[in-house]
Amino acid sequence: MSMAIELRNKRVLVVGLARTGVATALFCVERGARVRATDTRTEKDLGDAIAPLQKTGVALELGGHRQELIQDADLIIPSPGVPADAPLLQIARAKGVIIWSEVELASRFLKGRLIGITGSNGKTTTTSLIEHILKTAGCSTILAGNIGTPLISGVERTGEKTITVAELSSFQLELIEKFRPNISVFLNLTPDHLDRHQTLKSYGAAKARIFENQTEADSAVLNADDPGTTPYAPTKPQVYWFSRKQRVAQGAFVKENDLLFRREGIEEKVLNLADIPLPGAHNVENVLAAVAATRLAGVEAAAIAKGVRSFAGVEHRLEFVAEVGGVRFYNDSKATNVDATRKALDAFPGRILIILGGKDKGGDYTVLQTPLREKAILALLIGAAAAKIEKQIAGSVAIEQAGTIERAVETAAHAARPGDIVLLAPACASFDQFQNYEHRGRVFKELVHQLERQAASTTSRGR
Repeated sequence: MSMAIELRNKRVLVVGLARTGVATALFCVERGARVRATDTRTEKDLGDAIAPLQKTGVALELGGHRQELIQDADLIIPSPGVPADAPLLQIARAKGVIIWSEVELASRFLKGRLIGITGSNGKTTTTSLIEHILKTAGCSTILAGNIGTPLISGVERTGEKTITVAELSSFQLELIEKFRPNISVFLNLTPDHLDRHQTLKSYGAAKARIFENQTEADSAVLNADDPGTTPYAPTKPQVYWFSRKQRVAQGAFVKENDLLFRREGIEEKVLNLADIPLPGAHNVENVLAAVAATRLAGVEAAAIAKGVRSFAGVEHRLEFVAEVGGVRFYNDSKATNVDATRKALDAFPGRILIILGGKDKGGDYTVLQTPLREKAILALLIGAAAAKIEKQIAGSVAIEQAGTIERAVETAAHAARPGDIVLLAPACASFDQFQNYEHRGRVFKELVHQLERQAASTTSRGR
């Protein structure tokens, strides 16, 4: 895997100082690079996040990106949140400066094998499940990437027997050069991040770069049921498919009530549908993708089944929070686009009070009209996109402009009756009111737990 480069005395510019940018700057400093880091935010805005950089002597340029920063740079590493066509990067590109994403740099130093997972929805669940199966089977693993821990932070813990499992976003993949997973997984493609990529075609092309450097010795796993991904099937790696609806030539599929894996004409049963602990048809697809990836990684069918059965799910992905007065509350804060919200609605039988809204990503909320009409009884709208969402879903469900998540939870708790479901599945990014989707999910869960404590206190006083 390793294509290590010499960083000593290289002049590295890191653009953007969120979690990934800080980790990248520290990585380069530790290898002798002369690092400069820049962010549009001020020192006051960044707070303690930049303290480790100040201690290690990273030169900081805060409050904006001066064009002069690129003049002596040998290598520029923008954080995923920095658009590839940002003015500073366009100027650097015109001058011939090398620009890599953090995952490209990390891949130059990784040891062992790499499994990369991308797609519009289900990435985090599938990535976590693959790593869980591998670990349950006794493999040495690293879980990293867009899932929360930068890939570059795991480099030092990898060895020749390590399998690194990385969630990869379009932002990370659009600036690769030689990045090459041994096993790549492309789950699905639906409109997302159109505020950045502009078109579904350019968004899909960025994700499909996951296959770009794979060879005949590698494997690619794609969704046979998803018309968005099938055109991107690569020619060099061995292609495997997963499907809920059809038998595939090679890969994982559902036959009656069983999940099977097929390779070179031989089919083997891996597990029963009833063994999947996660709700929703979309999670069957996630499990199928994980079955294919881990079987290709060498895990036996029985060990895969054991891993799936013992998987507890992932925080902020259809996460059960609590039942209060017969009403069940679910946190799907990771549903940051319209298709993810549609799948969340499909996971439940009905009588849903759904919390929608946040920072718009260019989504078409009219797609939600039918599932809302069929499954929901109330939509509680929050955040900057609330007016747009109301306009596009009007007539499909009762609507309440709640404004904030606190007001939405309070309103939902009063409106719901036993047997109902309160679902946070916003279909939007979180950055208008929260630090990230995790922060939004944690706030939601704490509000629900407050309701739980209040209900317990009322019951206690009534005895």
